[in-house]
Amino acid sequence: MTVYHNWWKILGVVFIIYVLVRGILTPLKPGIFEISPSRFESGNEINIHVEGYNTFYTKGNLLAYIKHSDQFLIPSSKINVTSDNSLNVIFNIPKYFPDSNKLAQFTFILTSDHDGTTVLPSRIIIHQDSIDYQAGVLSWTLAQKPVFSNLHKYWFPYRNILHETIRNTFFHVSLWFTMFWLLFMSVYFSFKYLKTNVKDYDLKAFALVRTAIFFGVLGCLTGALWARYTWGTWWTKDIKLNMAAISLLIYFAYLILRASIDDEDRKARISGAYNIFALVAVVPLIFVLPRLTDSLHPGNGGNPAFGAEDMDNALRLVFYPSVIGFICLGCWMASLLYRLDRIQLKFDEKDNNS
Repeated sequence: MTVYHNWWKILGVVFIIYVLVRGILTPLKPGIFEISPSRFESGNEINIHVEGYNTFYTKGNLLAYIKHSDQFLIPSSKINVTSDNSLNVIFNIPKYFPDSNKLAQFTFILTSDHDGTTVLPSRIIIHQDSIDYQAGVLSWTLAQKPVFSNLHKYWFPYRNILHETIRNTFFHVSLWFTMFWLLFMSVYFSFKYLKTNVKDYDLKAFALVRTAIFFGVLGCLTGALWARYTWGTWWTKDIKLNMAAISLLIYFAYLILRASIDDEDRKARISGAYNIFALVAVVPLIFVLPRLTDSLHPGNGGNPAFGAEDMDNALRLVFYPSVIGFICLGCWMASLLYRLDRIQLKFDEKDNNS
């Protein structure tokens, strides 16, 4: 076997090593961990205590803003830095703000020529006793549009709740992508077997399903680890998680089905048909049903998945190679299982003929 034939294996190993090194060693961008207090009355001077993450407040020129909708904001009147990751910001809140409601959410923005711009969206709540929209527009409109610093372009984004666990994106999501890639490949070979009765196709489908189950289990484990540090529990009654568990049980039943049939031809035919219908059942369980009800899991039940603002270019530079790397690794593992099964089949045929 030449290097030419093994290029995809080498590519997979290189990508996985790259993901491990870059994915773990790249720091997160500075972020705002918490602000307190967060509820205020309009027409008052307020003092907000800010706790930063991976920040260096003592080394940069700081400007702070409170923003409403996409265009209205007010600057801070004073900033007192107490440490690299702690400061106090004072604002003079106008009596009116540009909203038709007496209660509204606001975004806190902090920009620095050292740390760049950090944002804590919809965390501040302000109440106004009466509504004067035009007066609010005048009070919250700046004469000159502020300039926000944009530094650390190739650091990973800081996301509230996720924090450092955002690195799990490279593993948890990629493992599930790999599982479905392998399952679709297995269905292709199951079709080929049912059409031609060539035993090799059944062995390939069987190897791919077993490898896919392995990646699915790893996907559940990394998901549980992620849930523990973001949702506070290893497992919830969330529909996405339950459907993932049911999907794995469907494929565990595939293994039990094969083990319960002695006749090789009958085993291959029945398991091939089961494999096809299993994937037909799993796709709506994973991708359709969770979208029809409430779900904590990103991408389901109105809870958005990683979008353009979350999956930025720094994450993409690691995420896409991780998907390719794990798919190559999964195909390699399946090919090894297939070769072992072929060897075992030849030994069995030799014993039967002797």
